[in-house]
Amino acid sequence: MKVLFLTYHGFSSVSGISKKMLAQVEGLRQCGHEVHVCSYDIREDGHRCRFVDGEVLQDFGTGRLAALRKRICYGSICDYCRQHHIEWVYARSYHNANPFTIRLFRRLRKAGVRSVMEIPTYPYDQEYLGASLWDRMELAVDRLFRQSLAAEMEGIVTFSAEERIFGQRTIRISNGIDFGSICLRKPVAHPAHEFHLLGVAEVHYWHGYDRVLQGLADYAKGRPQTKVFFHIVGGIDLPTLERWKAYVTEQGISDLVTFHGQQQGEALTEAFDKADFAIGSLGRHRSGIDKIKTLKNREYAARGIAFIYSETDEDFDHQPYVMKAPADESPIDIQQVMDFARKVSMTPSEIRNSVLHLSWKEQMGKVLKTKNHNFL
Repeated sequence: MKVLFLTYHGFSSVSGISKKMLAQVEGLRQCGHEVHVCSYDIREDGHRCRFVDGEVLQDFGTGRLAALRKRICYGSICDYCRQHHIEWVYARSYHNANPFTIRLFRRLRKAGVRSVMEIPTYPYDQEYLGASLWDRMELAVDRLFRQSLAAEMEGIVTFSAEERIFGQRTIRISNGIDFGSICLRKPVAHPAHEFHLLGVAEVHYWHGYDRVLQGLADYAKGRPQTKVFFHIVGGIDLPTLERWKAYVTEQGISDLVTFHGQQQGEALTEAFDKADFAIGSLGRHRSGIDKIKTLKNREYAARGIAFIYSETDEDFDHQPYVMKAPADESPIDIQQVMDFARKVSMTPSEIRNSVLHLSWKEQMGKVLKTKNHNFL
């Protein structure tokens, strides 16, 4: 079957989301399908373009008019699907339901092309708290048209437990793992009086790393024998990062906390090798989310490291290498974290083997094989 994987933005080599999408594409290909990738990006010459497999599908030009055209002109996608006999479109939601995206998928449906839309995080309205006026205006438009857009789909792909989203039936899968791109952790021995925590994320307020910082500040006040270090890798939400950095300075724990910025490849692998325990999301309740299947939990397990999080994730809630934190604003008890980590007896290989069923081939295969949706 010919599939078009549609995203409304480009790809970044340091973005976990980009890596996820490319892994999904590969998962579809491993299921035996011909997959083409449609994306949007700005070229070095400033031209805003829509691409398919890296080739320009539509050049919107430059300037404000180009920025507007890329938001309302989707005809080239429909034309491509017709000309290349695309049978199925897998679209990743960009919270951009509007009359123009509705028209795109309505035209595709009438042309015999079936579509599903992945909503990576649901619900997502709470994620716009504190967002810019422009972003909040776009969300308001999305609210007006999201049910109409969903109605044009065969189903909504979700990592939540919701049976219906925006009035449309759901296809419930787990976030998958690209085992080929994730190195198994090879632990590096530390002095007995050191313990290293690692948090890897694009970093937003709902990651809740401030709870760890508060716990670390409380722990350090007791002048403990074991010195605990917290390494934060990644960072997109600069205001949140600045608040955390200010808190670290204010509490006098700058020697214990390192903000490494975005890392990849050998540098990221080295960070995992040096870590004793990993930090997942600790603030999803801040965005009104309880049940979610995050990419980060799966990467940690694939790396072979024990970790903590506060949401509900049915793939990991009962694993012996997972510590559950309360979904509230309480500081993380650092001593409890160390005690838990030291009791984990599973090797990195054993932790990794516990999630082999979460490969992207398996998860994307579920989307295509869902009998109730008759995709095949």
